Amino acid sequence: MAARISGAAERVPQRRETESALSLAERMPRLVLEARRVSTTLAHGLHGRRRAGPGESFWQFRPFVTGEAAARIDWRRSARDDRLYVREREWEAAHNIWFWIDRSASMGFTSDLALAPKVERALVLGLALADTLVESGERTGLLGLTRPTASRRIIETMAQALAGDEAGLEADLPPRAAPGRFDEAILISDFLTPLRAVEGTVRTLSGHGTRGHLVLVVDPVEETFPFAGQAVLHDLESRFSLDVGDAAAWGEAYRTRIAAHRDGLSEIARGQGWTLTVHRTDRPASEAALRLLTLVSAARGTG
Repeated sequence: MAARISGAAERVPQRRETESALSLAERMPRLVLEARRVSTTLAHGLHGRRRAGPGESFWQFRPFVTGEAAARIDWRRSARDDRLYVREREWEAAHNIWFWIDRSASMGFTSDLALAPKVERALVLGLALADTLVESGERTGLLGLTRPTASRRIIETMAQALAGDEAGLEADLPPRAAPGRFDEAILISDFLTPLRAVEGTVRTLSGHGTRGHLVLVVDPVEETFPFAGQAVLHDLESRFSLDVGDAAAWGEAYRTRIAAHRDGLSEIARGQGWTLTVHRTDRPASEAALRLLTLVSAARGTG
C-alpha cells in the first residue's frame, strides 16, 4: 500500500485543479437536472436565481414600458436601436454562501486507492460548487479572504485568493469571521482536529444566524487502515510520531476511534442544524457536489 504527502507548493490551486473545477462545473447542470427527478427540494430550482429588483449590479436591458418614469431609460443603449430600453439591476436579496477549504498539512495525504489527494479534491469541489452556485444567482466568497460576489470568474477569483493565502497552509480551522444572518457556510476539510475545536467554530458561525454544511473529505485508507507489519504513525501538523508496533492489531482500535470521531462531527452538525457530508477521494467529486447543491436548495426552500 503506497501513500504520500503533498508539499506546501502542491496545496495551492494550480492549473490542474482550476481546469478540473471548470470541467466539473460544466457538468453540474446535468447533475442538477437528475437530482430534480429524485428530490422534491429541487422542484423549483436553486433559491435566489437572478431576477430584477433593487440593487447595484447590472442584470439586463429590457424594453421601456409606457407609463414608466423617463429617468429609467438608458439613453446610450437606446441610441443603438429604434426602441427605448431600461437598465434593470439585479435583485440583491440573495443570501451569501461562504466557503472554507482546508489546505493544512494533513490534507496533503493520498494513497494509491484514491483518485486525487484530499487537498486537490477539496479545492476542485469548492471551486466547482462556487461556480455552479454563482450561475444559479448566488453570491459566494471565501471566509476571511474575499467578499461575496456573483462574478462569472469566481473560480479564478477564489483560486487567486487561495494561492496568495500562505497562512491557510497552516490553519486546520476557518479564520474568525462573522457572516450575515441567513448566510450559509460550506466548510470542506478532513476535520482531523479535536471535536471541541470544531464545535467551537460551528457554534461561533451559527451564533451569527449562519446555516452550514460540513464536508468531510477522507482518503479510503484513512477509513479502512489496511496495513500490516510494524508501523510508525506521523502527525503531519504537530510533528509527533507514534510507533504502533503491529499495524494489523492496532487497526481495529484505530477504526473504532475514527468512527467515534465521525459520530462526534455528525452530532455537532445536527446540534446546530447543519449537515454533514462524507466524501471519499476514491469517488467522483460530482457525487459530493450534487449532494451539496441539493442540501443548499433544501435549506433555501425551507428557510
